[in-house]
Amino acid sequence: MKVAEIPDVLDCTTLTPGKADTAVTGGYTSDLLSDVMGNACEGDILITIQGHKNTVAVAQLGGLPAILLCNGRTATDDMLAAADREGIAIFSTNLNQFLSSHRLASALGIE
Repeated sequence: MKVAEIPDVLDCTTLTPGKADTAVTGGYTSDLLSDVMGNACEGDILITIQGHKNTVAVAQLGGLPAILLCNGRTATDDMLAAADREGIAIFSTNLNQFLSSHRLASALGIE
């Protein structure tokens, strides 16, 4: 799946487009950024409620092309600016983390 396809699958709004043709190969759901740094895989979309610029830094370090903010959370201005600089897509959805994770896994054919 490409970053540009995420809004169709996860019923979300694009806050920053990132690199639209970058592949998303999995997902990682966590709100603890040290957990994300230690366990997310390159190519994962981060599913979280952490809407601040440190989340972008963690995504950039881990090779994560996108961040999905759940429960209607939005990004701070400095988070959006950092994501634009790093080419990381940010999306926002009203879905919770469980439903977002399930939809992504289903779309990727991960059981």
